[in-house]
Amino acid sequence: MAAEIKDQKTENIFPSAPTKTYQLMELVRGTSPMANKGPDNTVFSFPVVALIEVLLLLGTTLLVFVFSLLRNAPLEDIANPTVTTNPAKAPWYFVGLQELLEHMHPLVAGVLIPSVLVLFLVVIPYLDNDRTGAGRWFTSQRGRRITLLSAIYAVIVMPLLIVLDNTFNLREMLRGVAPELISQIILPGLIITLAAWLPMLILLRWKPTMREVILCLFTVMFVSAIVLTLSGFLFRGPGFKLYLPWAMPGGYNPLSGL
Repeated sequence: MAAEIKDQKTENIFPSAPTKTYQLMELVRGTSPMANKGPDNTVFSFPVVALIEVLLLLGTTLLVFVFSLLRNAPLEDIANPTVTTNPAKAPWYFVGLQELLEHMHPLVAGVLIPSVLVLFLVVIPYLDNDRTGAGRWFTSQRGRRITLLSAIYAVIVMPLLIVLDNTFNLREMLRGVAPELISQIILPGLIITLAAWLPMLILLRWKPTMREVILCLFTVMFVSAIVLTLSGFLFRGPGFKLYLPWAMPGGYNPLSGL
């Protein structure tokens, strides 16, 4: 009897008709992902989000104006094609790439690594589409620990790699001994890849979620970029060699251009 009543209700909702091109195959117990996702869990993009973005734009513009009033642009004399600046440094936003060029082939440092980083940022939304903890910094307490430990790892390992490569330059040691493809491209690329992926490989022992893996990789890449930028800006002197900022030869001061 109960089955007949259920079939009758189903027939009322999905009536049979010879002109229909579809039919009900099965009813599954459960809820839609959009259940309980009403206005209580959302905000209007206008005016709430739009006003916040406008305030951020105005605040950033104000800071730029104030900084430009307090500090003149570091313009020097007209360029002389017969005199090369020593050290010749790229703008601060490219100094990290210039630092990478000291340790590996230009193809790896200037093309492959930036391309992989940009591709990684593009595919993040496709790798992690879980809505759990969306909008919260680091998602959970475990995510905070992963981010902190990944940042500490990058702060320690990246300067260590820079100093080791400056002391024992692997590319120069293998020059003329091994093929250029191996000594200049493959080997440095494997070293930097292993250094970036090692925390994630260790993290796999604790069965992390995709978001935790992304937090680990993103933190290592982000902090490494900061370390490379600071190294190229503060610790590279004449000849783009490593010096302590207060021990630069020839009176060079890396902060003089600020």
